[in-house]
Amino acid sequence: MTEQTRTTTPATTGHDAPRIVTRTGPGKFVNDTGAVFTREILLVLRDPFTLIFSLLQPLIFLGLFGPLLTGAFGGSMGGVGGAGASTADTLQWFVPGVIVMISLFGTSMTGSNLLYEIMTGSYERVLATPLDRSAILVGRALKEFAPLLVQGLLIAAVCIPFGFTFHVLPALAGLVLLGVFGVGIGALSHALALASKNREWLFWGVQQSLLFPLLILSGMMLPLEAGPSWMQTAARFNPLTYMVDAERVLFGGTFADSAVLWGVVAAAATCAVGLLVGIRATRRSV
Repeated sequence: MTEQTRTTTPATTGHDAPRIVTRTGPGKFVNDTGAVFTREILLVLRDPFTLIFSLLQPLIFLGLFGPLLTGAFGGSMGGVGGAGASTADTLQWFVPGVIVMISLFGTSMTGSNLLYEIMTGSYERVLATPLDRSAILVGRALKEFAPLLVQGLLIAAVCIPFGFTFHVLPALAGLVLLGVFGVGIGALSHALALASKNREWLFWGVQQSLLFPLLILSGMMLPLEAGPSWMQTAARFNPLTYMVDAERVLFGGTFADSAVLWGVVAAAATCAVGLLVGIRATRRSV
C-alpha cells in the first residue's frame, strides 16, 4: 500500500486560502505513533519520581539476593565462575536477570495506566481523535522502552564499583532486545486491561497470577539447575527463560552464542503475538 496525501482547500477566495493536509497509509501510522509516544513519555518526564521509585525494588533484590547467592552457591551459577567465586561473579550472573525483571514489571503494568484513563474518561477522548487505532497501542508500548533503557543503564552503573563488568555494545544490544520483548508484553497488558474494563480486579488477578510464576520459572533469581525436573521442563515453555539466558550472555560480552539467537526468537514471537492481540482488542474497543 503506497502512502497517499489528501489535500483539501476550503471554499475561500484569494491566493492565501488555508489548506488542510491529511496523510493516509504508513505515513499516518508513523505520525500517529509518534504523537502517542510523545504524549505518554511526557507524562513520565513530568513525574520522574515514578521512574526513580521503580528502581528501589531491583536495588533491594541486588542488595539482599546477591550476598545470599554468593554464600549459597559459591558463585557457580549457570556456568559463571567456580567454587569460591567473588561477589563480582555473582553480579555478572544476577544483574541481567534483575534488568529483565524491571522490564517485565514495567511493561506488564501498562494496562493499569489504561484502566485509570478508562475510569477518568480520558481514553474515550483519545478514541474520539482521528488517531490510527493501531498507533494508539504501538505508541503506548514503545513508551516502555525509553524508561527501560535508562533503568538498565543505571542498575549497571550502580554495580560497576562492586566488580560488575559492563560490555557496552553487547549490553546495549541486550537492552534493545528487551525493548522488543517489552513491546509485546505491554501490548498484551493493554489488551488485558480492555478485556477487564469496569472489572479492575480481573486485571490484577490475571497479572499477578502470571507474573511471579514466570519470574521463578525463568531462572531469574535462582538457578533452575538446582530445581526439580518438572520445573526445568516447565521453564522450556517459558519465553522469559530464553530472554534471561540471552541477557546473561550479552551482558557477559558475547554475541556468538545460541542463547542469543533463542532470545531473539522469543522476543520477536512475544512482540508479534502481543501486537496482534493488542491491536485487535484496541480496534474492538472503538
